[in-house]
Amino acid sequence: MKRVSRREVAVFIRLLATMIEAGLPLVGSLGILARQTDSRAFREVIRRVIHDLQSGDTLADAIRRHPKVFPELSVNMVAAGEAAGALDTILGRLSGFLEKSHALGRKVRAAMMYPAMILGITIPAVAILLAFVIPTFETMFASAGVPLPGPTRLVIGASALVQRYWWAMAGMGIAGVLILMRLRSGRQGRLVIDRFLLGIPVLGDLLRKAGVARFTRTLATLVASGVSILDGLDITARTAGNQVIHDAVMKSRASIAAGATIAGPLQESGAFTPMVVRMVEVGEQTGALDEMLTHVADFYDREVDAALDVLIAAVEPVMIAVLGVVVGGMIVAMYLPVFDMINLVG
Repeated sequence: MKRVSRREVAVFIRLLATMIEAGLPLVGSLGILARQTDSRAFREVIRRVIHDLQSGDTLADAIRRHPKVFPELSVNMVAAGEAAGALDTILGRLSGFLEKSHALGRKVRAAMMYPAMILGITIPAVAILLAFVIPTFETMFASAGVPLPGPTRLVIGASALVQRYWWAMAGMGIAGVLILMRLRSGRQGRLVIDRFLLGIPVLGDLLRKAGVARFTRTLATLVASGVSILDGLDITARTAGNQVIHDAVMKSRASIAAGATIAGPLQESGAFTPMVVRMVEVGEQTGALDEMLTHVADFYDREVDAALDVLIAAVEPVMIAVLGVVVGGMIVAMYLPVFDMINLVG
């Protein structure tokens, strides 16, 4: 089945909440949404949900059968909304959460796109120069018999290495990707990689702020919707997207289950700033945890925007400089003997 985008799901839930709030029946509202959606895959999912509702299932049970479209967070919130008789309110809150989460992810992906594009241009350009352009110069220099300066010999040696062992380099690249994928599939590997990423200047700060924003908004939405704090922490940990934050949240869950507080394990993890820990602590003490978490999430959404601007401002000149040094340096190195040849002729 074709993948259904998170944006489609967010819009669907927003429209469903509006229709239910206006007094339309649930099955009729879903039928309208099924007819107007452009995605054939999503239309089929909605029709199956309608069929399950007509068979006597609750909405939460019906959407639980489609975990690729409706994650566990959505299922638990819908179940809490049905139990409380406030499905329209919960769906509105859920759609707001999904929209903000989608916007946050889009911003982070947009920030990563530029350096990825520069790398995507630099690597093929360097490979083409080394494999096809440099050998032409090498042949010309050999026939002329001119002495080659050090930079030129270095580039020619790199060209020979690429021509002779390109298959080994390609294999090493593929092996590196497979090893990373293997590491990401295990808890310990994810923990090592995520700790490394969080330690990278500028990028680590962005990832930390994005993780905190996702954690606080997810937990705030679940708690405000009536999901128990233990279930909320469990769901939040699984949707954290970062193993360091996942482990800290699970320790907080164990702490709550033992009768202690959430704040302690969050502070010990090092992934959360003292301000976040303090606001969580105050929220626990005052019984307004969801409000405090929402304030933190709003603050860190703005911080992510600022961090993205800093990252783009820092990465852009660095990537351009690297591209200029690598490609420009190779070109200059190959023209040095040409200048010597011109001087000899002169």
